Amino acid sequence: MLRVFAILALLLKAGWVSADILETSSGPVQVSPMIEGLDTPWAIGVLPGGGFLVTEREGELLYVTDGQAKRVKGVPKVSAKGQGGLLDVTIARDFAQTREIFLTYSKRQFRKAGNAVAVARLSENGDRLTKVRLIFEAVPGGSTGKHFGSRVVEADDGTLFITIGDRGDRPAAQDTSNHMGSVIRINRNGTVPEDNPFVENDDVRPEIWSFGHRNPQGAGLDAQGRLWISEHGAKGGDEVNLVQPGLNYGWPVISYGVHYSGEKIGEGTAKPGMEQPEHYWDPSMAPSGLMVYSGKLWPDWKGNIFVGSLKFDYIARLAGSPLHEVEQIKGPETERVRDIVEAPDGSIWFISVGQGAVYRMTPGT
Repeated sequence: MLRVFAILALLLKAGWVSADILETSSGPVQVSPMIEGLDTPWAIGVLPGGGFLVTEREGELLYVTDGQAKRVKGVPKVSAKGQGGLLDVTIARDFAQTREIFLTYSKRQFRKAGNAVAVARLSENGDRLTKVRLIFEAVPGGSTGKHFGSRVVEADDGTLFITIGDRGDRPAAQDTSNHMGSVIRINRNGTVPEDNPFVENDDVRPEIWSFGHRNPQGAGLDAQGRLWISEHGAKGGDEVNLVQPGLNYGWPVISYGVHYSGEKIGEGTAKPGMEQPEHYWDPSMAPSGLMVYSGKLWPDWKGNIFVGSLKFDYIARLAGSPLHEVEQIKGPETERVRDIVEAPDGSIWFISVGQGAVYRMTPGT
């Protein structure tokens, strides 16, 4: 509790401190701190009309508006062990009418923890969640505290995509009798959409949209409504994938990386019936957070994909066909970038775990 009060004292309005200027291919950009003093921040949700939410992995949800931060009560209890805890937050498209948000987190399951998704309503003053409902819980499995994945994206049709890592159990990513190593798709009330690819296959969990993923910690939609994800490889082989229904993305049978011991992974880099990444990094840059930019403030960046690097402390900008990294946006603020989102006004917001801060990027002057 003392740490929460410290956060409130460290909150910075952008006008209180001089913003840093970073040089990019589209000219200088201004990077302004929105809040500092955070403990392992994981995700940002920018609210329509101003203000934002930020999660901390240990289980805190903060509401920040008009230069003030408050701890939000009513957050589901999380199992904050290893890489688990309170993870993603996504603002519902109809938030102005419903005030609903979606949270992903690791939930205690007997002596283990599994991926879970809840929907809740944020009170008018932002200090409490009400009508909290668990809408998805992964089949128990995975005894380690790692590889939760755990991004949630609301599609244009109102369904939800949720990424789930292999939980450190590599073969599980090819076992569709569980949810590990998959992207799932559910309705907002937790039911299974009738057009999911495996709804008529009794051997596959009906929520599964795609499988063969390792640890997808970034997810976003492009202008066509297509889902893109970024996922951690092992030693090398970090990927960006364009996710299509019913397809197998190969982990751990194929990969462009190797085990940390240096041993070969699986059967090589390609196999019939398994998808190739749209882009991969070798060496690994540890991708977390993914956003496809609209072009609102930077027209030259329209349709480009932005991915944060936890390992090399930069924001990657990817473009072209074939997709490739065309720029690295880098400065003191980009230390261990965990999440990156576009706000309604076109500004780019990102989390620096290393700085314990949320930053807002706008065109420089």
